[in-house]
Amino acid sequence: MGSEEPINKHFLFPGTIFADPLEYQISTVLGSCVAVCLWDQMVRRGGMNHMMLPYWNGEGLATPKYGNIAMERLLAKVLSIGCRREYLVAKVFGGANVSGTGLEVFMIGDRNITLAMEMLEEFRIPVVAKDVGGRVGRKIIMNSETGVILVGKGRKETFGG
Repeated sequence: MGSEEPINKHFLFPGTIFADPLEYQISTVLGSCVAVCLWDQMVRRGGMNHMMLPYWNGEGLATPKYGNIAMERLLAKVLSIGCRREYLVAKVFGGANVSGTGLEVFMIGDRNITLAMEMLEEFRIPVVAKDVGGRVGRKIIMNSETGVILVGKGRKETFGG
């Protein structure tokens, strides 16, 4: 048994996307934010976004902190690294309505989940797993080569972004 090459690691900050042709361990922490993981079952590569708010309203920069922008850019990014649309599957995480943030009144978590699910349906990408909603945050870790995602949940109502 030879020694394994160390896996590349990337922490995904809120409002960003990540996909790379190399194998990565992509991790992020979610509260009301939603992360969508796209993975190509044939090419065995994928990526993740971390959306903070559902829709860009046309003011300011169209950044991936907005779900509709994050979804389009993640799809474009995974296709640019060789993934094929017909082999993509999605896993969706986050969208908690955490108290103490001031955002729970606006149900940002629920709205982020709805946006992600609607856009995946529009893209015709099947959702094969999800862990969304509730009142606690999550930490997720995705292996971009295997598509395996580990999920840890917070014990308190306030956790993550």
